[in-house]
Amino acid sequence: MKLSIISFTKNGMRLSERIAKTVRKEMEVCTYTKCATCIKDDKNLFVISVAASVGEWTKAQMQERNAILFIGACGIAVRAIAPFLTDKLHDVPVLVMDERGNYVIPILSGHVGGANELATRIAEKTGAEAVITTATDINGKFAVDIFAKRNGLLIEDKEGIVKISSKVLAGEEITISMEQGLKVKGRLPEGVHIVSYPPTGFTDIIITSKEQAYDSTIVLRPKEYVLGVGCKKGKDAGEIRQFISGKLKERDILSSQILALASVLQKKEEKGLIEWCRSENIPFLTFPASELQELTGDFVKSVFVKEQVGVDNVCERAALKACGAGGHLILRKCAENGMTIAIAKRDWTVDFDGE
Repeated sequence: MKLSIISFTKNGMRLSERIAKTVRKEMEVCTYTKCATCIKDDKNLFVISVAASVGEWTKAQMQERNAILFIGACGIAVRAIAPFLTDKLHDVPVLVMDERGNYVIPILSGHVGGANELATRIAEKTGAEAVITTATDINGKFAVDIFAKRNGLLIEDKEGIVKISSKVLAGEEITISMEQGLKVKGRLPEGVHIVSYPPTGFTDIIITSKEQAYDSTIVLRPKEYVLGVGCKKGKDAGEIRQFISGKLKERDILSSQILALASVLQKKEEKGLIEWCRSENIPFLTFPASELQELTGDFVKSVFVKEQVGVDNVCERAALKACGAGGHLILRKCAENGMTIAIAKRDWTVDFDGE
């Protein structure tokens, strides 16, 4: 995740740089300011003066899927983001902080986007107070959208999130039916109960990879696949899209079933890969060549690739690395016009405690 911070005063500008220094080890950060006269007096700060309107700047950040931190009044942030909102499953995380650094407030995409978690991390590192207003968080209750995000599960009906949360906050029992053979870890939250699968009657939450109708409030489906992709530097984005789409179509895989696209660290800034992930709202993960090379297994090796990036196979190794334990390749390395792709299927589990 990239964090874009914008400020409007000299104090806010200095605070933005202080925050950036504390979180740069964990994420990419870029600082901006609308205080053009102040930036001239602080040439040592890595702050970009914004010539465009705040609305135009905000639109660009949201299109790039960046998290946004406004250092200033909540009203500025609300007016800036309002024209570009979509829904709670696709909006980027947006936070607001006062210029004295006393409070940091997530105002958009607290759960799925991770704004609540980001606010807490910033508060811990700066001494600010995170002001969390989400009802399930402040009451320490089960939140189905956080649960889905942490377990790589696709939420099919976003309207069901509110219905489940309402029952939880009212103290009502929540029932979950999970596909047979699914590995379950952790302790069940208070008020959550597992029922048989397939369910015999109405069930609040169904967790399954099977495509069929259920009498439930919400269905969660696993994002079972990880793409490993490599390409020549500067490869055309349209060509990359056509290549990936073709391989997914051949195997009847939807982009909504993909947990992430993975590659080697040298591809972190590859525009074609970034653009595809951004358009599909899929995380783009990169790993150092040394970590990929450490993986054991039967890989399609290339001496040329190793000479170029330090690992003998990018796509297969990256796909398995992003899967974690238990993943296996369902598509070995395919090469075409300077692009390579492999697809791995992960061994998915449900963890009620895990991140």
